Amino acid sequence: MAKRNEWDAWVLSHAPGLLLFARQQSRCEADAQDLVQEAVVESWQRQVDGAPPPLALVYATIRRRAADWGRSADRRAAREAAAHAETPDGWFDSTVEDRERNLLIQNAMREMPHIYREVVTLKTWGGLTFAEIAETLAIPANTAASRYRYGLEELRRSLGRGSLIESLKG
Repeated sequence: MAKRNEWDAWVLSHAPGLLLFARQQSRCEADAQDLVQEAVVESWQRQVDGAPPPLALVYATIRRRAADWGRSADRRAAREAAAHAETPDGWFDSTVEDRERNLLIQNAMREMPHIYREVVTLKTWGGLTFAEIAETLAIPANTAASRYRYGLEELRRSLGRGSLIESLKG
């Protein structure tokens, strides 16, 4: 029972960040959820001692699996088109008062170059360190840090200076 509680706590703690990252790597909500599920199971099974997998490993597995899924996109094109029409508009769970702010951030993130968006997502919403981001994306830690800095600069340009960006830096 202790392992079950450990599993539940780990999933509840990390699922939102993993799902957000998977959404950026995939074409629809259904694929993102499947990516997270498969990556967590695969990463967990790799652990010899049954302990929770390193978070960076799960992010890297999501990224790798997303690339594999991209290669089979033709077979899934019809299903993705149908699922996309039903996908909720937004990357964040939002309350009524946060909807406009979230829409602004969402649009700014979509406009940001992919290499910056990945790092900003992993750092801000995934809670990874630059070393973990470097491991996940197979880049040097200094590159991860500079992409994060450039990504925040992109957001500042898109959103304008203000407390919104300062809250992301937290």
